[in-house]
Amino acid sequence: MPKYLALYSASSEPMPEMTPEEGQAMMQAWFDWRDGAGVAIVDFGAPTVPASDGAGSVGGYSIVQADNVDALDAIFESNPHRRKGGTVEFHEILDIG
Repeated sequence: MPKYLALYSASSEPMPEMTPEEGQAMMQAWFDWRDGAGVAIVDFGAPTVPASDGAGSVGGYSIVQADNVDALDAIFESNPHRRKGGTVEFHEILDIG
């Protein structure tokens, strides 16, 4: 089954301050998405920050598996980043054997 690298685009604006309750609710939304996606999640991923000059606006990543791009879109339909209007970019990971 093909695997895909999902890159979450980060806003150039800093994240707004959140109360502990808001932060917990945000994390719970991510865990709910992960649990709902089940075996499609190969690597849940993590947030990222630029580490070099010229680094893009990638705010995090996940690695998922899906039969095709339509199935991939279905997996990410309820993704918290996408539901808040964020952009997710997909790249197929090629098997080089």
